[in-house]
Amino acid sequence: MDRITERISKELNKPAQLVQNVIGLLDEGNTVPFIARYRKEAHGAMDDTALRTLEERLRYLRSLEQRREEIRRLIDEQEKLTPELSGEIDRAETLSALEDIYRPYRPKRRTRASIAKEKGLEPLTAAILLQPQKAPEELAKAYVNEEKGVATVEDALAGASDIIAEQVSDSAENRKKLRETITRRGSLRVEAAGTEDSVYRLYYDFSQPVSRLQGHQILAINRGEKEGYLKVSLDLDRELALNEISRGMVRPGARNEGFLQAAIADGYDRLLQPSMETETRATLTDAAAEGAIHNFALNLKPLLMAPPVKGKVTMGLDPGYRMGCKVAVVDPTGKVLDTAVVYPTHGEKQRAACIDTLAAMIQKHGVEHIAIGNGTASRETEQMTVDLLHRCPGVSYMVVSEAGASVYSASKLAAEEFPQYDVNLRSAVSIARRLQDPLAELVKIEPKAIGVGQYQHDMPQKRLEESLDAVVEDCVNAVGVDLNTASPSLLRRVSGLTAATAKNIVAYREANGAFHSRRQLLKVPKLGPKAYEQCAGFLRVPESASILDNTAVHPESYASAERLLTLCGFSMDDVKAGKLGELPRRLKDRGEEKTAADCAVGVPTLRDIVSELMKPGRDPRDELPKPIFRTDILDMKDLQPGMVLSGTVRNVIDFGAFVDIGVHQDGLVHISELCDRFVKHPSEVVSVGDTVKVVVLGVDEKKKRISLSMKQVRE
Repeated sequence: MDRITERISKELNKPAQLVQNVIGLLDEGNTVPFIARYRKEAHGAMDDTALRTLEERLRYLRSLEQRREEIRRLIDEQEKLTPELSGEIDRAETLSALEDIYRPYRPKRRTRASIAKEKGLEPLTAAILLQPQKAPEELAKAYVNEEKGVATVEDALAGASDIIAEQVSDSAENRKKLRETITRRGSLRVEAAGTEDSVYRLYYDFSQPVSRLQGHQILAINRGEKEGYLKVSLDLDRELALNEISRGMVRPGARNEGFLQAAIADGYDRLLQPSMETETRATLTDAAAEGAIHNFALNLKPLLMAPPVKGKVTMGLDPGYRMGCKVAVVDPTGKVLDTAVVYPTHGEKQRAACIDTLAAMIQKHGVEHIAIGNGTASRETEQMTVDLLHRCPGVSYMVVSEAGASVYSASKLAAEEFPQYDVNLRSAVSIARRLQDPLAELVKIEPKAIGVGQYQHDMPQKRLEESLDAVVEDCVNAVGVDLNTASPSLLRRVSGLTAATAKNIVAYREANGAFHSRRQLLKVPKLGPKAYEQCAGFLRVPESASILDNTAVHPESYASAERLLTLCGFSMDDVKAGKLGELPRRLKDRGEEKTAADCAVGVPTLRDIVSELMKPGRDPRDELPKPIFRTDILDMKDLQPGMVLSGTVRNVIDFGAFVDIGVHQDGLVHISELCDRFVKHPSEVVSVGDTVKVVVLGVDEKKKRISLSMKQVRE
């Protein structure tokens, strides 16, 4: 077992053999969704989140090993690699620890220390450090040399001091000590950069121990500093830090004590402290960014997995003031039936005309639900919709997030999909479709544009995209994709497919008609056996003669599924007719392990096959709570403390959750009001899309703030 496997096994608390199996599967080119679903026996049924973590750690540790060998080679080329140093390199467990070791050997621009070395003062430095009972002035006399630019004893000592100062800064041990001291005893100090008021006023006189800083505080402080409102510094007891460093270098009472203390102080003030402050802030920012990215991913998943509203004619309203409210009616499959532009905010006459127009469209097309975008003029549009519904009994509405709708509507993809509509009408279509099938519509938008995080524009964009793309991939593959209706945007998220092969699938479908089996995929250009293996189980073909093609059973397990049915006394006709109610009992009577062995699969795969046969074509989102539809509206002024309302969680952030209670302005449930127990993060209690009951604590109409509580709701 290699050191990487051993370390990941220990970190994730997973058996080493299972970790080794996953590494092997990844190295063979298998995707995480494929491994998670179809290789459960190999990894002990880890979920996709655990597998993603394993994949990330594998990538990091392999990069660490590569850098380890590179540093060893670079130092060896300088002929400075000793067995002791090589051992230190072997023991380094992080990239920062490796870089600390390499720091003294890294080529530098000319520094005061390098200039002193050029003058031949390195031996003097060694002598001062090795002969504590001799006065530095006495040792320095031998190094006075005007030809080398060392005119006096003072010049020689100044050069030696510069060399020691750089050694203090470059020492891996010193950096480690100071890093630990900053973590234990350091504080971040923030103050106003001027007198101007701003949204950062909370941080105009702020100090917090490094160990207690919250991610959202760090990101807010960074942004405030970048915008020029804040000044930030690291507070650390200087004497404490100097004592930590001096302890291993200075012998009390020695004749070189004063000289060394001065050199150490210079190295600390001029080099080490500024360097460690920069490193500390970078480390804090990295950790905060990683936390924010994780939070974004947590919020994105339930948004993508929101239950679809299937089989309903839907009207999408994209609110606006000057340009009016854009309207699109789509049929149950998302096909556009009608469009219009109305002006509900341009006066009573136009508002009445708007209601007349929309009522006629509702009656003509049999609209059952209305989706309203939550952007500009959403409040007025929602009020108009409530009046509209008085004339259209049986119709309800829901406010949906329109984050990213404008990005999509102006994209090349939207132009290809709706060349006959202008940008504004495309966004109305997108809003309607978001209600019908959130996943299929949201995959068309860059995940970071969906906006269910905090400070996403301040994140390392590559890392953010990787994390969010992984969430989208996992969601798409968990739900499955209809091979005959899916757009290229949806298909490219399927395990094993790329943007090119997704387009090829659609082109093949358009040229040859609907797919009638999964095997037909092998006729698609550039979709080879490996890609087929990875994608086939996630693609559904409702039109296929084989019902297994419309399940998550992988083609490699078709024979096992048929064998299972035969052993338990069923047929494929029973699957189609939904007559497998006795299957679990018969399987239990036969024994899972025996049946799995008879079917040549593992027990986890057998269980998955049974689940799919019991509900072929099932959508896991259908089992989630349905979205809240409304037929009336509250105004902020209608809210009173103590009112209990139902709402939908719209965003979960570090300090709480924002809940839509139907008054256009989302209310905040602070983390302290989520539940009666201590929670480290709100995501432990709620997720985006959850339906929750809340009690109103307070309303500030002027600042448009609503304070809510979940824990104070009395059943």
